Amino acid sequence: MTVPASTTAAPPPAPRGALLIVFLTVFIDLLGFGIVLPVLPRQAEHYIRSLGLSELAGGAVIGLLFSVFSLMQFLFSPLWGRLSDRVGRRPMLLLSLAGSVIFYALYGWAVTMPADRAALALGLMLAARVGAGIAGASVGTAAAVIADCTTPENRARGMALIGIAFGGGFTLGPLIAYFGLALFDKQPWGVGAIASLLSFVALVIALLVFRETRRPGSREAKELPGIARTAAVLRMPAVGTLVLVYFLSIFAFANFEATLARLTKSAFGMDDDGNFLVFAFIGFMLLLAGGSYRPLAKRLPETRLLAGGVVLMMLGLGALGGVAAAVYAGVVGGRGLMAVFYGAAALAVAGFACVNPSVSALISKHTDPGRQGEVLGVNQSFASLGRILGPSAGSILFAAHPSHALPFAAAVLVLAGVAALLPRLGASPRPQAVSGG
Repeated sequence: MTVPASTTAAPPPAPRGALLIVFLTVFIDLLGFGIVLPVLPRQAEHYIRSLGLSELAGGAVIGLLFSVFSLMQFLFSPLWGRLSDRVGRRPMLLLSLAGSVIFYALYGWAVTMPADRAALALGLMLAARVGAGIAGASVGTAAAVIADCTTPENRARGMALIGIAFGGGFTLGPLIAYFGLALFDKQPWGVGAIASLLSFVALVIALLVFRETRRPGSREAKELPGIARTAAVLRMPAVGTLVLVYFLSIFAFANFEATLARLTKSAFGMDDDGNFLVFAFIGFMLLLAGGSYRPLAKRLPETRLLAGGVVLMMLGLGALGGVAAAVYAGVVGGRGLMAVFYGAAALAVAGFACVNPSVSALISKHTDPGRQGEVLGVNQSFASLGRILGPSAGSILFAAHPSHALPFAAAVLVLAGVAALLPRLGASPRPQAVSGG
């Protein structure tokens, strides 16, 4: 049946407090991820060596510790979103932040285990990553808060806050890890302690300032998500196409993220410190591009911004493949090539910063207010799937040819498929009720 939007009207929201908590929730999620990311392989290797695992088995363990985070987000994002439609956004975001406090603390405890308890240490690290992934499956719920608090005309500008939070967390995470470990005298538990403490601060702020933006108990939200409901979401007009566009865009961008450090080493001989600066640059560009998107969204429809973002990603990733091929062919090198590398990376990141909020805003406009959490949660679930499959494909393709250009060529081909899907979207929609139950 079709449910009129009026039956699910939210109480008067408190946009400032709500949007602040959305920003903090996503920022803490990415900050915690960025803090742990640089040190997790080295901390895991310590226990892997103690168990006497082969290099292949050790690599599989480290890969599992990374991928299980995104796997949990893939599985739980629709559930978080659907529950937020049912019981409200506030309890779900508070639960997300509380989970981050607990599981980042668990990670900090796990890496203090002595070497003779290596199996327990790795088991606790895995449990911490699983829990942090479940707790971090709230990005769709955060996007639903933005949908609750913004008019359709300002929806894209609101969604850009998520991209800014992503960029800020991605930029500051490694920095905080570096200086935080120095603060704690290089103690291995320092990384988990910092992430847990920052999550706790965000939780306290949320408890004090965040008021509910969605009326709990709406009659559309009684049924919990499952395969049938996810399929129903994907059959909604334009939503299925938008989810596919987002999945493929994330997949293409993840090819770049997963191979970036290896490219800088093979092309420019960068050490860990050099890569640290590259990743900081990428995060800064995400932050800058996310801020630039907001004024653009005042003047341009989301469909045009989405198309422009796809084009920029194709140009940037294609140029990165060209850098890899040029190094392999030995036709060019030096600072000029480095400048091309940074320029290409900036284009790719700027494009992604346009794609991200545009897709979320368009999906939100195609969705009844009573199902914002569920539908945006499904979208984030498929984004997580892209972050699982993209790095695997990129890593395999990187090693498949000595030029190391294949991941970027594959990403451009995938984005060409995305561009072919865009005409099916038409113009930016008006909000509408949808069939649901």
